[in-house]
Amino acid sequence: MSKKCCCEKKEDYKLPVKATLPMRTVVIGILSLAAWWLLYGQLGAISQWITYNLIGLTRNTHLGSSVEFFLFDTLKVMMLLVLIVFAVGIVRSFFTPEHTRKILAGKHESIGNVFAALLGIVTPFCSCSAVPLFIGFVTTGIPLGVTFSFLISAPMVNEIALVLLYGMFGWKVAALYLGTGLLIAIVAGWIIGRMKMEKHVEKWVYATQMGDADDASQELTWPTRIQYGLDAVKDIVGKVWPYVIAGIAVGAGIHGYAPENALAAIMGKDAWWSVPLAVIIGIPMYSNAAGIIPVVEALLSKGAALGTVLAFMMSVIALSLPEMVILRKVLKPRLIATFIGVVGIGILLIGYLFNIMDLHKLILK
Repeated sequence: MSKKCCCEKKEDYKLPVKATLPMRTVVIGILSLAAWWLLYGQLGAISQWITYNLIGLTRNTHLGSSVEFFLFDTLKVMMLLVLIVFAVGIVRSFFTPEHTRKILAGKHESIGNVFAALLGIVTPFCSCSAVPLFIGFVTTGIPLGVTFSFLISAPMVNEIALVLLYGMFGWKVAALYLGTGLLIAIVAGWIIGRMKMEKHVEKWVYATQMGDADDASQELTWPTRIQYGLDAVKDIVGKVWPYVIAGIAVGAGIHGYAPENALAAIMGKDAWWSVPLAVIIGIPMYSNAAGIIPVVEALLSKGAALGTVLAFMMSVIALSLPEMVILRKVLKPRLIATFIGVVGIGILLIGYLFNIMDLHKLILK
């Protein structure tokens, strides 16, 4: 998006008129959404027809079950991705990095932790954005703890994961994911802020001067915001689909071939070591939310405990090794270790709590 030249005369600058949506666009949008909904409701029948009629596999076999699971979840996840990424692309047009920094700057630290965690949901910057965001936040005067609340919430409480969980498991699991993720982000950021670890940020970060970039997000017309949504679908879905397919393939294998009793014994609520093991396994993995949700679905269907599976998912999303490598550019090892420790303990507590309360039957029934 082009910016206005700083030497341009003020009287020559005019805010663009915020156009309303043409009626044709509204009608096309409503019809497209209706068609999407009708097709989404028939995905089960479509996947079964392809598996058993078109391909000719036998019902109630390992291979047939795996293929049906793969086709159904691929169609479902890709349809959900397109819809939610389009909507989020429009939301993102209101929240550029510069605008986000301006919103968080000057907030009282405790309020800032809550506000930053909430803002992280609608501004889902990926791990590759961690370094410039961190520099921008710190140099703007945002407290370190508030910055971490945002950086934890943005990947952990992922809007794509939220929608996929709602589509696969219903509102209870989606709300559980949202609430626990926000709680960890808020508390972990507050604890890090209380520890006064600013000296463990690399010195060059504080020496960096961040200019006040023009924030033109509020000047966009609605047709432009819709184009942002379409561009987001092309960019994000175009990048994540291999991870989606890989995750669904793993989930299909687990669904069709993994022995139910063995998996339940390894990741069941009765195995006290299952939660820390799930976190340890999840940290070195590199996957986004869209890729890990199908694996979560398969694990739960095989009898894995909800708390253990949630701990696994959160460790993959919030404590991924690639993100820690990127953050090492701006954080010293002690602060990174503190970040991993605080967030890891929060994930462990959530996992054990849900296993003890046996929420699997209550929420998934």
